Amino acid sequence: MSNALPRIAWIGLGIMGSPMSENLIKAGYDVTGYTLEQDKLDRLAAAGGTAAGSIAEAVGDADVVITMVPASPQVEAVSYGPDGILENARSGALLIDMSSITPQTSVALAAAARERGMRVLDAPVSGGEAGAVEAVLSIMAGGEQADFDEARPVFEALGRTVVLCGPHGSGQTVKAANQLIVAVNIQACAEAVVFLEKSGVDLPAALEVLGGGLAGSTVLARKKANFLNRDFEPGFRIDLHHKDMGIVTDAARAVGAALPAGAVVAQLVASLRAQGDGGLDHSALLRAVERLSGARA
Repeated sequence: MSNALPRIAWIGLGIMGSPMSENLIKAGYDVTGYTLEQDKLDRLAAAGGTAAGSIAEAVGDADVVITMVPASPQVEAVSYGPDGILENARSGALLIDMSSITPQTSVALAAAARERGMRVLDAPVSGGEAGAVEAVLSIMAGGEQADFDEARPVFEALGRTVVLCGPHGSGQTVKAANQLIVAVNIQACAEAVVFLEKSGVDLPAALEVLGGGLAGSTVLARKKANFLNRDFEPGFRIDLHHKDMGIVTDAARAVGAALPAGAVVAQLVASLRAQGDGGLDHSALLRAVERLSGARA
């Protein structure tokens, strides 16, 4: 292994974090990880990484610290306090938060880290579990150009489209826009599926031809099997999309942007969650449309 590659600490080994950290190991990086579930630590070790017993142990020698946790409260929990990243990582380290959180949280974290001599990028991703496994994620970053340039080789081991979108918080703002587009797109696909099924049309044939025209999208391509098989095993949970719709709704209100369709879909996501489907994949918006249409659900 080349000594030129930075040592990486990875905090958060969930649906996204586990395959992403493994892709860095495959690319030759020395990865030390920490997460709350022992089986995820065992998986990292089996893939050639090093399991740490705490955040402090994971980040102590790291050149780059990457966090991939569910939401702003978890980013704050792992970053701040005596046991957190900022107290235990070395001065000069680069902290890359790849979680999807509020832009304000990212801006505050960058300011707090700067006081400790650390640099920060917010770098949320799009592409879901499949994109993480295949290392074809879209990575939208916020921060300084020099830090982004330094992180680019790491990003290129994880994703295919890697873009610096502006200063701290910009990555999160673009991610919020991404989640708005994805939710409205899934909702439109779900409505089309129920309409087609109630009309007695051959659904696989219909989705195939729709996918080849202007109605085609990455969402339709990625979620077609979910719709056809009613397979809602989570690649991206409704609970998390509910969180993200809150982020984009709040951020849009703050800047004076109207989201009429987004607001409706945010309520449909919230209703699906209230009906107990929060642990399902976001393609389960199909279930909400079916309930509204008096179809199976």
